[in-house]
Amino acid sequence: MNARDAILQRIRSGLSTGAPVSPPPVPEVWPTTDASTEQLIERFTGELEAVQGEIVRCATMQEARQKLATLHGESQWQRIGSADRPLCRELAGDLPPEQVVWAQEGWASNEIGELSAGLVAAERLLADTGTCVVECGTPEERLLCYLPPVCVVIARVEQLAEHLPAAWEEIARRTAEPDRRGEFVLITGPSRTADIEKILILGVHGPKRLVVILVG
Repeated sequence: MNARDAILQRIRSGLSTGAPVSPPPVPEVWPTTDASTEQLIERFTGELEAVQGEIVRCATMQEARQKLATLHGESQWQRIGSADRPLCRELAGDLPPEQVVWAQEGWASNEIGELSAGLVAAERLLADTGTCVVECGTPEERLLCYLPPVCVVIARVEQLAEHLPAAWEEIARRTAEPDRRGEFVLITGPSRTADIEKILILGVHGPKRLVVILVG
């Protein structure tokens, strides 16, 4: 008996007895390997750099604050727009207050696009694809991921997950909360576009540069 026949047989049996038909078990598409933290960091770093993303490793938040201040100076950023999240507030602590603009309701998209960089906090990092999972509670936070030419993502080492299925239970639980608004955005490297000649161009449909600051 093949899989189709087995499913039909279970349906017929359920209908004949009036009992509810339970769904088949969910196959394990991406098995968990219980990788170590260092293995996850190495995998995430390799996948991120493969798509022209940058990673900055910092042992402490104080070091991360100094790194962001260095990036700010070296890149000659004028103003940074940031999601108003505790981790972002902590990271931006060493920057001049007048050079940090916090996301606000009704923020015009052209104003966001004129910022030098956008700062957002990741909820999870997916090691197998070098992806940042960012919760955007408002349209303004979502646009911070796309419109400025540079996107800076802050995350802690303990937020690393092997792949999306390993983080899915937590994400699904949070999206099911009745009062939660917004969406989760998956960021994998800077914007990449290739034409028919296979010439790769960065930054056409989103930020040209992605920097992930990993603390821990």
